[in-house]
Amino acid sequence: MSVQQRRERERAERHQLIIDAARELAESDGWDAVTTRRLAEKVEYSQPVLYSHFKGKDAIVRAVAVEGFAELGRRMHAARTTPTTTSTAPLRALAEAYLRFAGERPALYDAMFVQRIDIAFGSEETPAELRTSFGEIVAALEPVAGDRDLDALAEAFWSALHGIATLRHGQRLRPELDGDRLDLVLAAFAPA
Repeated sequence: MSVQQRRERERAERHQLIIDAARELAESDGWDAVTTRRLAEKVEYSQPVLYSHFKGKDAIVRAVAVEGFAELGRRMHAARTTPTTTSTAPLRALAEAYLRFAGERPALYDAMFVQRIDIAFGSEETPAELRTSFGEIVAALEPVAGDRDLDALAEAFWSALHGIATLRHGQRLRPELDGDRLDLVLAAFAPA
């Protein structure tokens, strides 16, 4: 391995270490606790080293969010492609995976959908991880879309899931109605 390759590998490892530390701090103490000073202490590098990787906290949150979209996309894909016997089962599995992800990873979900991040949605500049994640929703809805505009349907379905996830996180919904709520959403988007 050349000196240049070793330096590039070490830089990539530091970059990932900063992202992982930000996620850990956010998961334990919330995003307000994630500062470059605390991150520098946690990863045992100086603040200038952090700034050599990221312009600031917003760029770190953006990197965390992009990783989150990749993880969410993988989970939705696994759920959607599990063999089933009905045309609506993949959509239900995807929805359940989405809501489970939001519930299990609240700080990560917050980075992806609540924190202000410099990520273009629905444009050519949209990172591949976001497009892939959204593509899973589109793929799950395609068999039940009929004559409806598939992209609009996917955005509306995503909005419904996001609303449920956000209200559940804020403890604004009764947990005992989770199944009934999801049944109603699925019936609206994939009528029998």
